[in-house]
Amino acid sequence: MAKYGEGDKRWIVEDRPDGANVHNWHWAETDCLEWSKNLLTKLIANQTILAGEGNLFIKTTSLEKVEGEAYVNVRKGKIIPGYELNVSINWKGEAKDPDGKSLLIVDGVVEIPYISDENADEDPDLRVIVKDEGPIGKRLKDAFFAKGKEFVLKQIRVYVDAMAKGGPAKDELEVKKVNSKAGSAAQQVAQAKDAPPVAKPKVEEKKEKRKEGFKTIKMTEKFSCRAVNMYEILMDENRWKGFTQSNAKISKEVGGEISIFDGSVTGTNVELQEGKLIVQKWRFGSWPDGIYSTVRLVLEEPEPGVTVVKLTQTDVPEEDRYGNSTVVENTERGWRDLIFHKIRAVFGFGV
Repeated sequence: MAKYGEGDKRWIVEDRPDGANVHNWHWAETDCLEWSKNLLTKLIANQTILAGEGNLFIKTTSLEKVEGEAYVNVRKGKIIPGYELNVSINWKGEAKDPDGKSLLIVDGVVEIPYISDENADEDPDLRVIVKDEGPIGKRLKDAFFAKGKEFVLKQIRVYVDAMAKGGPAKDELEVKKVNSKAGSAAQQVAQAKDAPPVAKPKVEEKKEKRKEGFKTIKMTEKFSCRAVNMYEILMDENRWKGFTQSNAKISKEVGGEISIFDGSVTGTNVELQEGKLIVQKWRFGSWPDGIYSTVRLVLEEPEPGVTVVKLTQTDVPEEDRYGNSTVVENTERGWRDLIFHKIRAVFGFGV
């Protein structure tokens, strides 16, 4: 993750005297670390976890630390959050006997070492620590983990969603949109008064609309193997496990399901021609619900022992469900680095 303030100055607009970044064309970068501290404190501090269940009382008290980087980049109205945070949460627990007499009061900490935009679709790991490891202290620690873990993770999800929507830059974006629309409308009215009337054509041609919010990936790779060998590698789950070092389930039937990279990518086979063609519908789990891309792999063998793989992947969303706009870039890099390059390295198919 690029650090706040270290972006290429050619793409970052310094504050103008009028406060405007016209159409948000260039990068507008907002530091969100202090805002993140305040929001996480509001979401997590001074919250009751247990209020007497099993004669245990647990509550969070404060955030001991929020360290790292947090920022939001905006370009042409598109929000690109970036954050890597290390968070520690203080908590206090008390155990009482059936008569309400206090048996032990303990202090503890919840450590969340890595909250990152790169893992926005996954809950972060957390560690619960208690400063008294005796039997009662351990009981309070286990109770916090059982009841408090989901609460903390839920609040972290609220923070992640807020960053995806722009964090502290959200309100500024809304103001700019309103001002931009108002200014545009006023300009149109002024222009309409001065402009001569224009006759509308009787028949308007319909323009073909590009599917907004989606991209197409195209790649061509060459391998020193037969096309049938490449087909077998791409359609064999054991070979997938070998060169990706991750779990895979791949049906070899049309209509059959596929699951690769430990389930991060799922889909179905649409068309299969052994040694020639693989067409699949598949998606990442972090994509918006119901969104599937179409992967088309054409295998050509211009000469014996040389195979050319032509990849076309259509309908790749520009953003994931959390508003991260690196989907196309990450998908293309995944094909190149985690699939094609790995096949060459593991099976010795380099050209």
